[in-house]
Amino acid sequence: SCGIDGTITVEGTGYDFYNTDAYSNAFTVLSQKYNPSTIFVGGTINGRDFAPRFAVQLNTGCTSDAMEVQYDAETGDLEFIEPAVGGKIMAVITFPELRPQISTIRTGTFKFEPTGAKDEIEEIVEKIDFPVDKIRMRHLSFAEFDYDPDLEIADAEIIVGVGNGLKEEGDLQKYRELAKLLGGKLGCTRPLFDRDIIPYKLMIGQSGTIIKPKLYICFGVSGAVNHVAGITADTFVAVNTDPDAQIFNYCDYGIVGDMNEVCDLMISRLKEK
Repeated sequence: SCGIDGTITVEGTGYDFYNTDAYSNAFTVLSQKYNPSTIFVGGTINGRDFAPRFAVQLNTGCTSDAMEVQYDAETGDLEFIEPAVGGKIMAVITFPELRPQISTIRTGTFKFEPTGAKDEIEEIVEKIDFPVDKIRMRHLSFAEFDYDPDLEIADAEIIVGVGNGLKEEGDLQKYRELAKLLGGKLGCTRPLFDRDIIPYKLMIGQSGTIIKPKLYICFGVSGAVNHVAGITADTFVAVNTDPDAQIFNYCDYGIVGDMNEVCDLMISRLKEK
């Protein structure tokens, strides 16, 4: 329902578990057969592993973790925008005269926009075998981990963000409560992660999680580029004691006031309903 024309399923030997050799070979074979102009790869651990490898096999370029993609109508090239120099600047990368253009895309960069179901979607099955004895990666075992849905914020529709204005770690609980009352999730800026207050998966920004919520409310956030560049919200609300804070240049609604007092007031009003 999001506009695809077809799917390609690869069958064959060498795919019992993820491995760089077989997967990159499959993409190379498919690219040589179908000759695409552009290939987007999910910016997952596996995607970031095999994308540059099959790019080398195709003698083309590959950029990683693009946060935005623009089209140059004059040249037909895509412009991939991604953070550089530790997130201090945004680099624009193109591949003039190189095809296919390959990039891994940061998770959460694009929203799924339903375009209506198509009458027919072409389903292709390709047989591509890879010699098992040529696979250099060895699968030893699966590791179990505890999944915490509260740490998955990329697809959250409502997010409460907390910045370095948080002075006492104990005050964090009220922001968790506000997020819960709103039916949303908690996020943070890099300073709170650096202070070891909030885990990495809740860090919002270029070097963390890209978010596209319907509502983003942030408290005590200064407005650093590496944070706001990772946010596309339908409605953006900022609370800061400094009327000249940079965050007010990006938000739809700004509240000048003590972050804890404003949070307490919001909680009180929500509980009244």
